[in-house]
Amino acid sequence: MRLFSSAARTAVVAGTAARLRSRVAARQQGTWASSTAAPPPPATAPLQERSAVLRQLKELGELRDTGVLTEAEFEAEKAKILRDA
Repeated sequence: MRLFSSAARTAVVAGTAARLRSRVAARQQGTWASSTAAPPPPATAPLQERSAVLRQLKELGELRDTGVLTEAEFEAEKAKILRDA
């Protein structure tokens, strides 16, 4: 009788340990999956808007390089373009 009760107790403990191990593994897998998910891409302006801003900045730089604009005027206009973008 003692052997039977020891075997039954061992089976209960082993079954409980197996269930607990699978629950912990499932929880850890869910945590791992959520922590390794790729972050959403940053919000960026459409390509056409960016190219328009770059074109304006390039033209502004050319005006500064040719002497049409002073450095202060260039910086003020550049700030305005970047603020509006």
